[in-house]
Amino acid sequence: MAITDVLAVNIENLGFHYSGNEGATFSKLNLKVKKGERFGVFGPNGAGKTTLLSLMTGLLSANEGNIHLLGLDVSKKNKAVNKLFGFVPQDFSFYQELSPVENLEFFGAWFGLDKPTIRKKTDELLQVLGLEDVRNKQVQKFSGGMKRRVNLAIGVMGNPEILFLDEPTVGVDVQTRHAIINYLMELNKNGTTLVYTSHQLSEAEGLCEHIALIDDGKIIAQDNLDKLLKDYHQDSLEHLFLNLTGKDYRN
Repeated sequence: MAITDVLAVNIENLGFHYSGNEGATFSKLNLKVKKGERFGVFGPNGAGKTTLLSLMTGLLSANEGNIHLLGLDVSKKNKAVNKLFGFVPQDFSFYQELSPVENLEFFGAWFGLDKPTIRKKTDELLQVLGLEDVRNKQVQKFSGGMKRRVNLAIGVMGNPEILFLDEPTVGVDVQTRHAIINYLMELNKNGTTLVYTSHQLSEAEGLCEHIALIDDGKIIAQDNLDKLLKDYHQDSLEHLFLNLTGKDYRN
């Protein structure tokens, strides 16, 4: 089997609903992401993007169907599955009162890394993400962009084969956005599969090779981005998005 045929994510006949029927509902949803792809999931507010990422990472459990990451069943929630992926959520996922070094030491140990590996990986990430000068300062004193970089560092601390990203650049300045996207592209060049969602569609257009557009819990388009633009006679992801999901306000 060629590496391009290996599925990083394989979702089959997924069914999910929140209790009380509030939020996104999925029924018989199917989605495949090949190993090594840069894959984007986009849709209006309430379409189910964050819910879908939460299902892929096992934070939520499906009511029906199954999700496999590199052939392993996410529902098992065992160490073998957890070591496969990293997750950079939209909300900050670190301890505000700790420094970047302390956060990375904690999460590195949680990922099961030994102390030499933690020290080496921490130094590497702080350098690459421009946090070396503040390595020992409390994160709660950081700007929003610096906190986003700490969030990203934690997500990749365990050297994941698949990295899930939910709005990784929300609220940051142009310089930070540029640095984060460049780092993600470098990770992908080295073999990391990216599964990404964002409202920054111009940013996403440069990052993602393949996309799925979802609305009301359903996939309404899925393919190589260039092919979708050609098929729907659109010149940008933003125009494609508006063409398929409409221009009405979403709550």
